[in-house]
Amino acid sequence: MNDTTKYLLLLYYCKGPGWKDFYYLFKHDPDLMLLPKITPSQFSYLTGRSELQSASILQQFHSLSFEHILSSLARSNTHFIPIYDERYPDLLKTLPQPPWALFARGDLTLLKGKNLAIVGSRHGTQYGKDALKLLIPPLVEKNITVVSGLAKGIDAFAHEQTLHSCGKTIAVIAGGFNHFYPRENVGLAQQIIKQGLVVSEYAPTTKPEKWQFPARNRIVSGLSKAVLVVQAAKKSGSLITASYALDQGMDVFAVPGPITQPLSEGVHELIRDGAKIVHSAADIYTEFD
Repeated sequence: MNDTTKYLLLLYYCKGPGWKDFYYLFKHDPDLMLLPKITPSQFSYLTGRSELQSASILQQFHSLSFEHILSSLARSNTHFIPIYDERYPDLLKTLPQPPWALFARGDLTLLKGKNLAIVGSRHGTQYGKDALKLLIPPLVEKNITVVSGLAKGIDAFAHEQTLHSCGKTIAVIAGGFNHFYPRENVGLAQQIIKQGLVVSEYAPTTKPEKWQFPARNRIVSGLSKAVLVVQAAKKSGSLITASYALDQGMDVFAVPGPITQPLSEGVHELIRDGAKIVHSAADIYTEFD
């Protein structure tokens, strides 16, 4: 691991730095070689943070043990993949705010596979489950990897059905690997690590916060070549993922639902706005290639 990656990794374990901090640091110091010698006032000047915040971040940076972090990652088979690493997915780099690095456990080849994001309501019903049971096995046969967010409802159904069909799946999580959320999906996460891939843009020690969940959605779509929405209410987080996909010029597919159900409203809005209606897996994979 070169010095740039070492300093980047240490910074990821500090509490405080956000996407913009990394942006400004890389902009002024592309190799991060100044970071070990920088003063709080210089850090403040570069990032726009207060000197107090800057001093706190730098104090953490200097007190962390790189060797301890590295051995911890090795013990848990966690890979650290900076944006300049050849393993980093090219699709993610096209995002307006790509993660500066990824933490990953599992099959890294899936990062550059034929990926389809499947998202939907946390309150997904039997109708959503039945739709996924119909759609996912043929997609697996076409070697399409299912990407989702490990949330309750449709996300979990999509991961579970893909594993049940002996397919490959990627879970993108908010927070770090030491704090899987929701707790009820910890077992599912462990299974995905064995048979697929789990990805986070946060250090394993990071506890999930509310704002990280919508931010995670850009990675779910960013790792994928298209997005499928199954059951989404009018203000569903799934629509955020769909909007990211549309902004990225990707295909958005939607499974229509009963007009009597609130979980159909968001999906039908997407169809009205140009999402491709799905009746069978062929509607997806014929467009996918």
